[in-house]
Amino acid sequence: MAAREIVISETNKVRGHICHISTKTSKDMIRDAKKRGVKITCETCPHYFTFTVQEVLKSGANAKMNPPLREEKDRKAIIEGLKEGTIDCIITDHAPHSKEEKNQELAKAPNGIIGFETALPAEIMNLIDTGALTYLELVKVTSYNPAQLLKIDRGTIEEGKIADITVFDPNEKYIYTEEMIVSKSKNSPFIGKELKGKVKYTIVNGRIVYEAKAKTK
Repeated sequence: MAAREIVISETNKVRGHICHISTKTSKDMIRDAKKRGVKITCETCPHYFTFTVQEVLKSGANAKMNPPLREEKDRKAIIEGLKEGTIDCIITDHAPHSKEEKNQELAKAPNGIIGFETALPAEIMNLIDTGALTYLELVKVTSYNPAQLLKIDRGTIEEGKIADITVFDPNEKYIYTEEMIVSKSKNSPFIGKELKGKVKYTIVNGRIVYEAKAKTK
C-alpha cells in the first residue's frame, strides 16, 4: 500500500501522506522516494517503535492493531526513520475499545489500542533516553510538523499564539495501571509496565484541562 501511494504521488505530481508506518520496507521506500523529490510525507505511532509482535503473547488483543506489530528489525527501522527525518510525524492512533470487545478470542477482537496517555513515556524511553532524538526534535515530530502538514496555526510557543502546552516530568517513573487511565477504555499493552515520563498539566487554549493527582506518601 505504501508503494502504491508513492507511485500515485510521483506519477501525478501530487502530495501524498501515508499513515502508520510500521515496517523497514515502507520506511526505506519512502526515504528513497523523498530523495527523488516525490511529495510524500508519513507518520508512525509509539507502539511501532516500542513493541514487537512478541507483545501479543503477553498482552493478547490489547496488542492487536492495524497495521500489526512487527519484528525487531522493523522496530529499529522506525526509530532510524525518525532519526534521519524520513518519518515526519508521530501520532497516537488512539483507538478505544471496551473490555467486552477485546476479551474475545484474538481473531475476533477488534484492532486498536488507546495511546494518548502513554505516547510521551514511550517517546522518552525509546527515543530520548536512547539518544535517537533530542527533545527539540521530539517536539518537531509530535507537534510542529503535524501542524505544518495540516496547515493550522499550532505547534509553537510564542507570544500571541494559541497556548496548547504540555507540562511534564521527564524523569518520574511509575507502574502504569488500569486505575491510572483517564480514558474510559483500558485497552493498552502498556498496562503493568514501568514507564518513565509523567504529564503534570495539559493546557488547551490557555486553560488547564488536565492536572495530575499529587503523589501520596
